Amino acid sequence: MTDMTERNRTENPEGEGETPQTRKPTRRGGGDPATRGRTTIADGVVEKIAGLAARDVLGVHAMGSGLSRTFGAVRDRVPGGSKSVARGVKAEVGEVQTALDLEIVVEYGVSIADVARAVRENVITAVERMTGLEVVEVNIAVSDVKLPDEEDEEPESRLQ
Repeated sequence: MTDMTERNRTENPEGEGETPQTRKPTRRGGGDPATRGRTTIADGVVEKIAGLAARDVLGVHAMGSGLSRTFGAVRDRVPGGSKSVARGVKAEVGEVQTALDLEIVVEYGVSIADVARAVRENVITAVERMTGLEVVEVNIAVSDVKLPDEEDEEPESRLQ
C-alpha cells in the first residue's frame, strides 16, 4: 500500500499531501464524452423513418410511382423478401442536415394540400426527433389518386 502511495506522489509532485481518496480524478482525452467522435446516418435510415412517418398520415394510400409499387409487390411476395418501407422516398443526408423527396398516392376525396401538409409535418418531426438532423426541405409529389372502385395493385395475400 505504501508503495502505491509513494508512486502516486512521485508521479504527481504538485499533489503532495493528497491521498488517493481525496485526489480529484483526472479526465483523459478532454471534453465531453458525447463530443468525442462522429456519428453518421445513412440515407437509407432517414428514408425508412420518413417512409413510415408518411404512411401514418390519413389520406396516404401508398408510396412511390405505379411502376415502383408493381415491382415492390412482386419483391414482397418473394420468400425472404421484405416490404420496402423506403419505397417512394429519396433522402440526401449531410453532416447536420437532410432533404427529402417523397412520392405519394392519395385516397380519392381527401384534400391533397392538407395531406401534403400533414405528411410534411409528420416526416419532419419524426426525422428530426430520431436523427437529430435538421430537415431543410420535404418535397412531395402526388403521383396518383386511389379511386374507391379501383383494385389495389398490391392485392392481399390469399394465405391465412
